[in-house]
Amino acid sequence: MMREKIFTVKGMTCASCVNRIEKKVSKIDGIEKVSVNLATEKMLVSFNPEKVDDEKIKNAVKDAGYDIEEGSDLKTVSIPIKGMTCSSCANAISKNIGKLDGIKSANVNFASEKAVVTYDPSKVRLSEIKKAITDAGYKPLDIEKGDSVDYEKKRRDKEIKTLKLKVIISAIFSIPLLYISMGHLIGLNLPDFINPQKHPFNFALAQALLVIPIIIAGYKFYTIGFKNLFKLSPNMDSLIAIGTSSAIVYGLYGVIAIFFGNTKYVNDLYFETAGVIITLILLGKYLESVSKGKTSEAIKKLMGLQPKTALILKDGKEMEIPVDEVEVGDIVIVKPGEKIPVDGVIIDGYTSVDESMLTGESIPVEKRVGDKVIGGSINKNGNIKFKATKVGKDTALAQIIKLVEEAQGSKAPIAKLADIISGYFVPVVIAIAILSAVAWYFAGAGGIFALTIFISVLVIACPCALGLATPTAIMVGTGKGAENGILIKSGEALETAHKIDTVVFDKTGTITEGKPKVTDVVVFDNFTKNDLLSLAASAEKGSEHPLGDAIVRAAEERGLEFKKVDKFLAIPGFGIEVHIDNKQIYLGNIELMREKGVDITSQMNLFEKLAKEGKTPMFVAVDGKLKGIIAVADTVKPSSVKAVEKLHEMGIKVAMITGDNKRTAEAIAKEVGIDIVLAEVLPQDKANEVKKLQERGHVVAMVGDGINDAPALAQADIGIAIGSGTDVAMESADIVLMKSDLLDVVTAIQLSKATIRNIKQNLFWAFAYNTLGIPIAAGVLHIFGGPLLSPMIAAAAMAFSSVSVVTNALRLKKFKIEH
Repeated sequence: MMREKIFTVKGMTCASCVNRIEKKVSKIDGIEKVSVNLATEKMLVSFNPEKVDDEKIKNAVKDAGYDIEEGSDLKTVSIPIKGMTCSSCANAISKNIGKLDGIKSANVNFASEKAVVTYDPSKVRLSEIKKAITDAGYKPLDIEKGDSVDYEKKRRDKEIKTLKLKVIISAIFSIPLLYISMGHLIGLNLPDFINPQKHPFNFALAQALLVIPIIIAGYKFYTIGFKNLFKLSPNMDSLIAIGTSSAIVYGLYGVIAIFFGNTKYVNDLYFETAGVIITLILLGKYLESVSKGKTSEAIKKLMGLQPKTALILKDGKEMEIPVDEVEVGDIVIVKPGEKIPVDGVIIDGYTSVDESMLTGESIPVEKRVGDKVIGGSINKNGNIKFKATKVGKDTALAQIIKLVEEAQGSKAPIAKLADIISGYFVPVVIAIAILSAVAWYFAGAGGIFALTIFISVLVIACPCALGLATPTAIMVGTGKGAENGILIKSGEALETAHKIDTVVFDKTGTITEGKPKVTDVVVFDNFTKNDLLSLAASAEKGSEHPLGDAIVRAAEERGLEFKKVDKFLAIPGFGIEVHIDNKQIYLGNIELMREKGVDITSQMNLFEKLAKEGKTPMFVAVDGKLKGIIAVADTVKPSSVKAVEKLHEMGIKVAMITGDNKRTAEAIAKEVGIDIVLAEVLPQDKANEVKKLQERGHVVAMVGDGINDAPALAQADIGIAIGSGTDVAMESADIVLMKSDLLDVVTAIQLSKATIRNIKQNLFWAFAYNTLGIPIAAGVLHIFGGPLLSPMIAAAAMAFSSVSVVTNALRLKKFKIEH
């Protein structure tokens, strides 16, 4: 049994880091799949728990030179405890809590009478932690509000704050360093004590001292860069470390030479090059980090939907408790304007609920007793009580967050090209830098010129842009989908969706509403439509047939009276026979009428006409005479016709698959504009029909909502489940539409096309940047009398290349639904 787990990996700087970690972890026996995402700093691992454990995976990442921690959703709570008398009590509680799976740490303080517990809510519930305290013989009190920590946000904010501080420090020292080193060349005056003409050594020493704080601010470039270089897996940090170290070492050599009287080095110290390169790259990293934070805003919005507390009814009293403590079966009270804390079923009250943040559906949905409510949605205008059915990690909102997180951490096949290139990228760049410098040196350009070339090539190369090109676009694309109620489960699904050329819709519940409705009531003799419907509905009240149910609903909607039934007889395959007010009533098909001797010949043309329209006509006879025809049909959803039109505009063929007879299927197909009709298909054969289309070379999307659609959803290139459907269908699907609107199929494909277009733009610019930048840095233009690229300009270009890729990905947030 394979298991999937997400880890947070710290210290990655470019695509080379990603490549190294994936290679290292995939070598472990028992690892089926490993996917590392540079943008989210997440590693998704699929592994066999019998062969490999978490520690082996963590050690492999640490051996590769990176920090790793489990998951990203750890929470810390402070639980006051009553009944402790000594430190032994604290130890007993700590041990008991520590035995639970998912506990990261448990510190019980006897003096403060509190347990500070860090745990993984996907593995252990707060109620289980409290039970462990109770089992140890002590009483846990309500947790202190505000102690729950969003680790991921805190970590991101801390990273941004640290980078900002480093940028400020390095800028504070870089500006005077640049002024001292370059100012006199452009006519700016320097104080006498550091004037290169009067005090050359002071001039050199001042620069050396100013560059030290900048090196300290960018120390990670050196620690990570050289460590990876010595492990023969250099990354972006290695390029910066080698380039700036070369400048600094050369500068220090110049300081020593000046000290001993060789003042010719005064104009070639290179400290400002190293200092400005580090400052610019730190600035780029800071801007990149801020931009990357914006790519995960969809997740933050979803996480912010759940309220922190819930009002429950306990022993007849209202009691406010933290939402983590709500249990299945609790009675929850929600007042107008409040958020619904967990999933449940209404047991009292009537309201309308705004589910737009989860489904993208802007119109509030009416809810009454027996209806389901979703945690995170907003109760608009009525007091309701509901019984909690799903809490914690089982709620629809928690499942959506998990699904979106996994999708954002996944890789699209298009990313493979960047991965392959990044594996060779840094070693090739180092080789080009050395060869270029050596070539220029032996061509007679001199050591200073060769060093300039060497540093420029190293710092202009940017594997960051390559590594960020795909994951950032996927993060924004899947996040944008989630905002509109479209859950795309993986990068692969997002990429494949743009190739779809055939969409297969299941009929019942997908193209149609899935609930038959009375469409026609035709009466003969002196009967009124209401009389006929009242009789028919009274007769069908005892029936469980869906057609009979439609007739009953039609009568209820019209407020008609139901008559007492004296005798009821169901005739399977034909219809029913009932006695009402001493009248014998038959309601059913042609066969029933013929068997009971009812003359229907005069109305056969009408019957045939209704049947051709895809309706199911039923005859109603009273005391042996035909009194009317009631036609029932599963009506087409309002969005179906428009969705098919839009798909046609996109050049996509549309097929419909159904178990219905050919005539009914063709009537629906004609109404909606379907190209291919696959009728009278048994549930088990749906997958085969999809396979036949694939064998003809089509890229097929299957759209369905039922259990019998699951095999076809799995067989299709892209399975799309509509949210009103079953859990099984959603599990088998690649894309889940939270509302039952077929126009969202169009949106999903449009979003896929927009995301893939964005990824291709990102990859193009990343490749183009390096393809053009490296030769220019190597001095190709200079050979033909063109300019020589300054290492500082190279550093600025390198820093902003990755920022531009992330910024381009963020443009997807402006994606508009075109219908």
